Amino acid sequence: MPLLRTKRSLRATVFAALLLSGTAPVASAAAPPLYKNPHAPVSARVQDLLSRMTLDDKVGQMTEAERQAATPAQSATARLGSVLSGGGSTPTPNTPAGWADMIDAYQRAATSTGLGIPIVYGADTVHGHNNVYGATVFPHNIGLGAANDPRLVEKIGAVTASEAAATGVKWGFAPCLCVARDDRWGRTYESFGEIPRNAVANSVVIEGLQGRSLADRDSIMATAKHFIGDGGTTGGVDQGNTQIGLDELRRIHLPPFRAAVDHGVGSVMISFNSWNGVKDHGNKFLITDLLKGELRFSGYVISDWDGINQIDGQPGFTAAEVSQAVNAGIDMVMVPYDYQKFIDTLRAEVQNGHVPLSRIDDANRRILTKKFQLGLFEHPYTDRSLQKDFGSAAHRAVARQAVRESQVLLKNSGVLPLAKKNNKIFVAGKNANDLGNQAGGWTLTWQGQSGERVIPGTTILDGIKSGAGKGTEVTYDRSGDGIDASFQVAVAVVGETPYAEGQGDRPGGLGLDAEDVALIGKLKASGVPLVVVTVSGRPLDISAQLPSIDGLVAAWLPGSEGAGVADVLYGDYNPTGKLSFTWPKSSSQEPINVGDGQRALFPYGYGLSYRRH
Repeated sequence: MPLLRTKRSLRATVFAALLLSGTAPVASAAAPPLYKNPHAPVSARVQDLLSRMTLDDKVGQMTEAERQAATPAQSATARLGSVLSGGGSTPTPNTPAGWADMIDAYQRAATSTGLGIPIVYGADTVHGHNNVYGATVFPHNIGLGAANDPRLVEKIGAVTASEAAATGVKWGFAPCLCVARDDRWGRTYESFGEIPRNAVANSVVIEGLQGRSLADRDSIMATAKHFIGDGGTTGGVDQGNTQIGLDELRRIHLPPFRAAVDHGVGSVMISFNSWNGVKDHGNKFLITDLLKGELRFSGYVISDWDGINQIDGQPGFTAAEVSQAVNAGIDMVMVPYDYQKFIDTLRAEVQNGHVPLSRIDDANRRILTKKFQLGLFEHPYTDRSLQKDFGSAAHRAVARQAVRESQVLLKNSGVLPLAKKNNKIFVAGKNANDLGNQAGGWTLTWQGQSGERVIPGTTILDGIKSGAGKGTEVTYDRSGDGIDASFQVAVAVVGETPYAEGQGDRPGGLGLDAEDVALIGKLKASGVPLVVVTVSGRPLDISAQLPSIDGLVAAWLPGSEGAGVADVLYGDYNPTGKLSFTWPKSSSQEPINVGDGQRALFPYGYGLSYRRH
């Protein structure tokens, strides 16, 4: 006991001396800032962090740059809120591990800054995690609209989220909720259908993408796009002018976004198009009054790729465009390559009073709220345990089911289903054995690419061959050479080759190309019963060929699992798909939509099934 008292007395003497010298130790380490406390309410964490941020911090959070323009170090120096991969912008190697290494490097740089605010990495997840080699590639939305199975679409969202999160991508630029009203538009295949009900029903994909909680390891934040009216432009011109009244805008184009907000979508992307001559990117009524006010959207608004550049119709962006876009309600601005110029411009616009600080703070609250909800402050790095399921057989089974359900049987003179046994089948056409063509745009690259084995998967020919039973012979020649009367049936897989926005517009008509027309003529001349399968991102003008066709199936853009088409051709599954787009008699009818009084070749909702005996 005397020794204990002596030690206590010594400590007291030393402590008193330190007090006099002004260097007394604190009782414990300083408590961490409130925003770093995962148990504090998100709103309190946001307010605490916001109070510590400089104007440069805030402007940086409102900026998104392309990975090719900003290294991890540069993104951290600029305090960027987000980095993205545009279509085809991938690391080397283009594998889940390659992506995780890249994104984790951005996160290490971001979290090593003073406030340690993580980035949120964004990528297009248009029909699966489509930038990454080996991902499960689902049918494009036009096929899912024909399938009319929202529960399946929700499951597709969950698979897509899991594969995206496995690479470190926690923000997906999907779903597209456009209502395409003119099939000449190059993005028609990104639409679930020509009436709002199709997009409203399938907006449940947001529930699949975002899961029960954004913080779940296999969830990502969804983006409802493109707000608003992109599917209604005059002439189906991409990024064109939607010349309709407010009542029609509300009736046709607004309901899917109302549904998205009801599903709790985390972000909304503004559309390139104009509404009655005014670019959406600068339209405060649409963004602030309609979306944030009337629909009560509480997430954050992202611009589209260089979208603010287009407000005044001139190349590049000006200070006036920056202030107009931000004051209109855009919270984060996608400026892929000119991010530093944007930061400098927005800072100056705040300092000169053209953009109020309250607008900057509102944008940051929205962005930071989602980052906290995503769990990025606690778990900024990739959960690589998810990679074991990337492109798995289970995921591909979901895609194959989606392919089966999306097939629409348009004509059948008794030639379908194909006999699996003791049959002699001739297969032809540019889309029969080409994974690139059947996947379409937004596959590895922005515009997509033709190629037999561009991605892992099964072609339609693979499916026909693998589904053939005992005694069945399958012969393939792309151009139809070698067919003769000994074959019992011919299957021509024709249609479109890959495209995306802009390059996909077809103002000159929707007819088959010369190769397809010649092929159908050659096969019909053989006298063999003919089945035509169209692989396309929209209805095609096929009236001239229809009398030569005994069976017609619309396969849309099925993605990586072409064997699902063969499942229906063989009758293993009865066709159940129904048209979510009116099929015109000729391109001259465009635009053609249900209820407009025009007589279609195949009406909206049409789709045959096999008779079962």
